Amino acid sequence: MKLLIAALALAGCAPQPQPTPPAMRACNAAPAQGLIGRQASAALAQEAQRLGRAGAVRFLRPGEVVTMEFRADRLNIHLDAQEKVERIACG
Repeated sequence: MKLLIAALALAGCAPQPQPTPPAMRACNAAPAQGLIGRQASAALAQEAQRLGRAGAVRFLRPGEVVTMEFRADRLNIHLDAQEKVERIACG
């Protein structure tokens, strides 16, 4: 009985797995590809972020200056001149 109590007490000290924060998750652009052709909006960005399991999302417009640093958790939504989704990719 004492051994069982000691084992249970030690089990409580074992490190528990922590959930991965959104900023550390890698996104997956594949589930968001169905959004191509739709008009850009805040609702579309939220849906793309949810589908892609991304920690961040940004719209990239033609000719716009953007930072080039790679972020595995970021979903990039490339727009055409009419603000329609042209391509979706992680980075």
